[in-house]
Amino acid sequence: MYTSRMKPKPGELVVLIEVPRGMLDDLPPEDQEVITDVVGKPILLNEYDDAGRAELEFKDRDGQIHFIFVAPEFIRPAY
Repeated sequence: MYTSRMKPKPGELVVLIEVPRGMLDDLPPEDQEVITDVVGKPILLNEYDDAGRAELEFKDRDGQIHFIFVAPEFIRPAY
């Protein structure tokens, strides 16, 4: 679990350490691929929502921007 000292802050780069169970269910194959492709790579933490989930922003290979929300335990600081 993160302490306030370890918790990444909005605007910082983080790494999605794994895709949360069920996140890919019912998504089109191209969306599933885009999300799995960013696992382990530095991506931007935009903010935490009211439920405490991290909003992550990243671009796919074609430069299209994507946003996903994950629980903080699925991310770690990139550096």
